Amino acid sequence: MKKLMTGMLVAAIALLACNRNKVTYDASGSFEVDEVIVSAELTGKLLSFDVMEGDSISKGKVIGTIDAENLSLQKDQVQASIEALREKTADLTPQIKLLQDQLIVQQSQLDRLQREKQRTENLLKQDAATGKQLDDLNAEIDVVKKQMDVTRQQINVQRSNIGTQNRSILSEGKPMEKRVAQLDDQLKRAGITNPVNGTVITKYAEAGEMTSTGKALYKIADLSTMTLRAYITGTQLSQVKLNQPVKVLIDNGAEAYREYSGTITWISDKAEFTPKTIQTKEERANLVYAIKVKVKNDGFIKIGMYGEVKF
Repeated sequence: MKKLMTGMLVAAIALLACNRNKVTYDASGSFEVDEVIVSAELTGKLLSFDVMEGDSISKGKVIGTIDAENLSLQKDQVQASIEALREKTADLTPQIKLLQDQLIVQQSQLDRLQREKQRTENLLKQDAATGKQLDDLNAEIDVVKKQMDVTRQQINVQRSNIGTQNRSILSEGKPMEKRVAQLDDQLKRAGITNPVNGTVITKYAEAGEMTSTGKALYKIADLSTMTLRAYITGTQLSQVKLNQPVKVLIDNGAEAYREYSGTITWISDKAEFTPKTIQTKEERANLVYAIKVKVKNDGFIKIGMYGEVKF
């Protein structure tokens, strides 16, 4: 009886193993992610670089700083040059104030002459004044009016000349202001900002090292969603469509397969030769089509791991 029970147990295990090996699938492939290589945007020394492989970093987090003291000094120099240009401009107020005071005096003279003219006209009606007196007053009034016109013209000329001179000087500062804006933009790039939510896969630099523009600092990827790149044969092509839900299986050691829900997000429109590492449903198929299946990762799926797809 004991031998019989042992035999039955061995047979059951063999049957389970056989059934596991007979799990069918329609396509297979390997998992990949969209990787982002973050590079330096300035040349300089890495003053800080707080990144470790395996770290989960949120989008927008500043994780390091590149020495940008030279850029800061350049900005200060350009701003000092702009201030020096402002010191070269002429102040219009004193010169205009002098002419405006002169115009006030002339207006006072004109008012006085206008009053005298009025009295002379009244006296002339009473034969108490002569016509020559009135003519002399009119001539003086005309002279004062012309003097006032000249003064007004001088004010306008002064405003125009000094304004033109100041604009010419200040125009030299516009390229400098653009340079300040450019330096501000470069100074912002001194901070290394993480561009996406994800996990650091590879680290290429350390704090204290020199870096240069475009040099890779680290590689990051969002591992919360994985992409299974699988291959199907031409006969299977009519069975799939975009956004189609499918089952994805990964090996769970010696026990069983782990099953996930996936969605087909891409289907290649061109056939290609079967990759050597991929086993298709039809072993003799030479041409296959690539598909991509998005799968929510629970932490067990790794980059490069093989997976199977069931439609």
